[in-house]
Parts: sequence; C-alpha cells; structure tokens
Amino acid sequence: MYDWLNALPKAELHLHLEGSLEPELLFALAERNKIALPWADVETLRQAYAFNNLQEFLDLYYQGAAVLRSEQDFYDLTWAYLHKCKAQNVIHTEPFYDPQTHTERGIPFEVALNGIRQALKDGREQLGISSGLILSFLRHLSEEEAQKTLDQALPYRDAFFAVGLDSSELGHPPRKFQRVFDRARSEGLLTVAHAGEEGPPEYIWEALDLLKVSRIDHGVRAAEDPKLMQRLIDEQIPLTVCPLSNIKLCVFADMRRHNILDMLEAGVKVTVNSDDPAYFGGYVTENFAALHEGLGMTEEQAKRLAQNSLEARLV
Repeated sequence: MYDWLNALPKAELHLHLEGSLEPELLFALAERNKIALPWADVETLRQAYAFNNLQEFLDLYYQGAAVLRSEQDFYDLTWAYLHKCKAQNVIHTEPFYDPQTHTERGIPFEVALNGIRQALKDGREQLGISSGLILSFLRHLSEEEAQKTLDQALPYRDAFFAVGLDSSELGHPPRKFQRVFDRARSEGLLTVAHAGEEGPPEYIWEALDLLKVSRIDHGVRAAEDPKLMQRLIDEQIPLTVCPLSNIKLCVFADMRRHNILDMLEAGVKVTVNSDDPAYFGGYVTENFAALHEGLGMTEEQAKRLAQNSLEARLV
C-alpha cells in the first residue's frame, strides 16, 4: 500500500519549511555556521522529539531554526524538502515560512526569502514541482509586529501569494490580526490561517468571518460544532489536516481516534499534509500510510483525499 500511496499524485498545502529541517541538515548547518548545539548528536536530537503539546514543540522548533543564517542555508533547506516532494510524487506545494522567526534574531528579511525563492524556482524548472509561497505571521507576537513584517514583505510582493497565521494558538484568536489581514487583502494577497488545532471552533469562525481566509489550516475541532461543519461542507472550504502532527502534539490520543475520514465522508474538503515532517515522523506519504494503518483508509478514500489537495491549491 505504501508504494501505491507514494505514487499517487498529490499536493501539499500545509508545510512549514523550517519544520522540514532534518537533524542531519541541522547539524551540517550548525557546523557550517560554527554554532554550538545542545545535543551531542543526531540521535540525541531525535530523542528530544517527544512533545506533550504545541508549545513544547515550538520551543524546540525555534531553537533548531537558529542554525539558518545565510541565503545558502535557506536554499539548502528548501531544496531538500523539494527532493522529498519529488520522491513522493508531490507535484505541487504551497509552503509556509515565518520571517519573524529569523528577523527577530537579526537575519535580514531578504536573506531567508531570497534563498527560499531561488530553490522554489529551481524546483519548478529542474524537478517539475509547481509552488507558491505563503508568508506567515507568528500569532504569539503582536499585530503591530505583524504589520512591520508586512511592511518588510511588500517590496517583494511577487515572491509570495498569500499570508498565513501560525504558532501558539491558545490565547491568540484570529481577531487579534484582523487589521493586518485586511491590509494584506487590500494588497491583493490571499489569506489562510491555522485554527481549530488546539484552539476552539470559534477560532475557525473568526478565521472565516474576520480574516476571510480561503483555507483553514488544521481545523479538526470543527467537528465539535455541527453548524460550522455544515458551513464547511456547503462552502467547500478546504481543511489542511496533518494527521501525524495531530498525534505527535496530542490533539488526538492515537490515530484510531483521528476524525479526518469521518469529515471526508461527511463531505468536508479535507486534505492530507505533513506540517513539520522532520519533527513529526514523516512527509505526505507517511501521513497517508498512517491513515491506512490506523484508520483503515481505503484506496478510494486516498484518491479523494489526494484529489481534494489538488483542487484546494490556491496557485
């Protein structure tokens, strides 16, 4: 089944580039940039990937991202991810990157963007993988900081097609960022947002009504609100679900309890994605395989999930 799933043409719509930083590359970049790491070796780092919640993961995620310093580093990160896409027949990707993760530690805005942009261009030309970049705001920071990031980004307007919202969800509702999203849309940008992962269904409503998003990232807690579920079905609003991530971060106790196939059968346009694959145990094919192993996903369901991803692309 794995080989069949791997060969299925797929799009990935929920992937944080910084979260695809595999331990081997992390150590190589640390050595290149002469950065001391708190882990003795790759295996010690992998053993640290045991999280009880989103915040514990984010603490390690930001620590790992500190090895990214130069345009070449960001190019290598993105290029490695694109090769994973090629190996798994991911024919289109719309990755996120978090400029604030890097500008906050003194990396000029254009350094990360230039490296990522060149790799995506090479991916289109050399690997045949189409793509579009989403600039994400960190929701644990202020809206004022997000506005500053948008100021920095607009001179590079042609490098990305949408803005998103990620990082710590609890206590940071979408309404906190309504004005910066309004401004982004006025500049012709599309919008997406993480909502309904750890946060309640109300956050999904806010993302739809206040941020006017084209897609919801995660969204699994929509199942708690029948009215919201009906809206998602009626309007065919895509959810970019990340099964292995949801288990790793304890959103569900185990894969047998995941609701993605129930939502699929109810008519929700759910898709399968890897989120932060270096930390959560696999890329897109591994997520599909986990649904087959844990939930008994059929080939027909897998085809629908893959088709949903191709239909839910925004570029």
